[in-house]
Amino acid sequence: MRLCRFDDDRLGVVDSSTVRDVTAALDVLPTRPYPFPAHDMFVEHLDAVASRVRALAPAARVLAIGDVTLLSPVANPGKIVAAPVNYEKHRSEAGKDPGLHGNNPGHLFTIQSAGLFLKATSSLAGPGQGVVIRMPDRRTDHEVELVIVIGKRASRVARQDAMAHVAGYAIGLDISIRGSEDRSFRKSPDSYTVLGPWLTTADEIQNPGALDLQIAVNGDVRQQSNTRHMILGVAELIEMASSMYTLHPGDLIFTGTPEGVGPIHPGDEIVATIADIGTMTVTVRADRDAAAPVMSASAGASSGRGDAT
Repeated sequence: MRLCRFDDDRLGVVDSSTVRDVTAALDVLPTRPYPFPAHDMFVEHLDAVASRVRALAPAARVLAIGDVTLLSPVANPGKIVAAPVNYEKHRSEAGKDPGLHGNNPGHLFTIQSAGLFLKATSSLAGPGQGVVIRMPDRRTDHEVELVIVIGKRASRVARQDAMAHVAGYAIGLDISIRGSEDRSFRKSPDSYTVLGPWLTTADEIQNPGALDLQIAVNGDVRQQSNTRHMILGVAELIEMASSMYTLHPGDLIFTGTPEGVGPIHPGDEIVATIADIGTMTVTVRADRDAAAPVMSASAGASSGRGDAT
């Protein structure tokens, strides 16, 4: 099943090029008093929602996908976890390009030694909302990634048990400002974590470790690979993430990007595709509220950080 969030927080089930409005299925979600849960209740109760969706879908209002604004299918992730340098060819290209490694190629760690990093949940956006360039004086790159949506609590999970904790998958864009600062700082501006176009439930993906993925900017294909080339696969990433902190329903794991990353600019159109999930189109625009830059591209250069992703 492919479930999307659209327009003013409507819930839709996607079938080919149409969306059926099944927002009434959200009535099965429990009412929770303050303090609200620090995880996504829709994902927590996905089985119950999906059952209600199946009952409502035949008589639901039908809309063309092109006529709706697609939001992030997960509204309230407690954490956004991301994997650095998880494709060997991307690690290699970053080592050769000072624009990617922050002029510190010796600090291009392997994922096993670098570990994972977190992105701010406030950076989350849907494909229909687009990317707003935060610092126009700095190089800003696209990175297409398979995203794991965690379905149930996971703590210290062994890789052989990891897949039972997956609710589904989506396409992610890890938008990145290049420089020498910490990854989380450069990758957490508003709109720099794009998730979409919908949540594809785990039962629809036979093998997440064998999916073609690509990204094109203004029709020019830049990244094209397959998830089989990930250094750590889906199960291994869940094992690593859950070894350090507890994962909860709706938490997102960005699995890393392949080679071919490149800069984006206001006016660009990004089209990202992952087999068995779908395609999402994302526009890039300028930030009308951008003030004079407060940090230069060389800021923090003495910190010794040179992060490729």
